[in-house]
Amino acid sequence: MTSINKVLHPRPALLLLLLAVPLWGAAVPLAVVRPTVSDRDGGAAVPNSFAHDPGETMFFSFQVDGFTASSVDRVHLSYKLDALDPHGVRLMEPVSAEIEETLAPEDKNWKPTVHQEIVIPPLAGSGTYKIAISVTDLIANATAAKEVPFEVHGRRVDPSDTLAIRNIRFLRGEDDRESLSKAAYRRGDAVWARFDMIGFKYGETNSIDVSYDVAVLSPSGKTIYTQPQAGADRSQSFYPKRYVPAVFSLATKPDTRPGDYTLLVTAHDGVGNQTAEARQSFTIE
Repeated sequence: MTSINKVLHPRPALLLLLLAVPLWGAAVPLAVVRPTVSDRDGGAAVPNSFAHDPGETMFFSFQVDGFTASSVDRVHLSYKLDALDPHGVRLMEPVSAEIEETLAPEDKNWKPTVHQEIVIPPLAGSGTYKIAISVTDLIANATAAKEVPFEVHGRRVDPSDTLAIRNIRFLRGEDDRESLSKAAYRRGDAVWARFDMIGFKYGETNSIDVSYDVAVLSPSGKTIYTQPQAGADRSQSFYPKRYVPAVFSLATKPDTRPGDYTLLVTAHDGVGNQTAEARQSFTIE
């Protein structure tokens, strides 16, 4: 009779202990999950092969799993987010913040979600960039990290260790995207040219001091037009400018003599005390 009573008698102390274990206790290791890169706010994730444009705003989000709640059901996390170019240079100031929440029984499936806008620099080059995330569980004293790559397709401007003028090209109009296959203009047309300056040096806070002069030489080589300080870029930025784009226009006269003319560009680097020169021919028909 005694043995029967022992078999049927419940164990209330053990039962109460099991019910007191929080449903959101960490069952898996701390992890950054569901990283999503989108090209619009609230949009679907773009495929890994998607190429973002310089100057574009990306919309990034991620969740945290495997965190631990305290004895009073409190969650306390911190995170840091970095966006880096292919050379490890930061695109923006690192973002860091903390997440503190007190959970209720119905929150057993809750995961904190972080949203962050990332602006790609306007003159960014092509390559594989990355978002680096580090999350710390301040209650469990655990850390997790994840890197999320993304592709950027920028303009090609060949690098240079010293000041250089690249990609001189002629256009029909200021807003044209495609350069002329043959740089030929009629008398009285406006001549439009674009070019890039690269290889300049940086001052404090990535400051630059880049300017340029232009001149036009006649078919005989005589200088027939000059414009000193035709343009300049004296600025600073968090992300160093990779190159400086420039534009120039010249209105020809109806009585301009036909022939092959030369555009002469002289670039100046005030920070690095450098000068560079480049020439490109165009025709007046």
